[in-house]
Amino acid sequence: MTSPWRTRLTGGCQCGAVRYELVEPPVRTCICHCRMCQKASGQPFMAFATVRQEHLQWTHGTPAVYRSSTLAQRGFCKDCGTPLSFKFEGEEISVTSGSLDDPTAAPPTVQYGVESTVPWCATLGDLPGIRTEDDLGPEMMAKFASYQHPDRDR
Repeated sequence: MTSPWRTRLTGGCQCGAVRYELVEPPVRTCICHCRMCQKASGQPFMAFATVRQEHLQWTHGTPAVYRSSTLAQRGFCKDCGTPLSFKFEGEEISVTSGSLDDPTAAPPTVQYGVESTVPWCATLGDLPGIRTEDDLGPEMMAKFASYQHPDRDR
């Protein structure tokens, strides 16, 4: 039976060596504050979109894998280091929401590992926001060239 879902969620690493597609909608979207996710990302939390493993297709390259615990492994690009996936034993796999071409397509619905939440995360919405162009200025922006792969398939 074919799913009525028609949105194509694609994503990949920063350099473009690894690309993927979710062929069904996520069964869960979350933020994880656990200490392992903090260390794996170098950030205070990670965001994920979880699908059944057969609904994730690697369309270009495949991630390198690091077994981060007795229960889980993490996929990442061996060339640029982008964290791409997290998988417990079982039939589901999570892709990092930031690696989606459109991260707004999978907003989190639950938070895990809240015992490790960095306290200042609660105040992020209160901080002033500065656009990149305003932060770097026109002279620096004129010199800026991104080596990041475009947010789309080749």
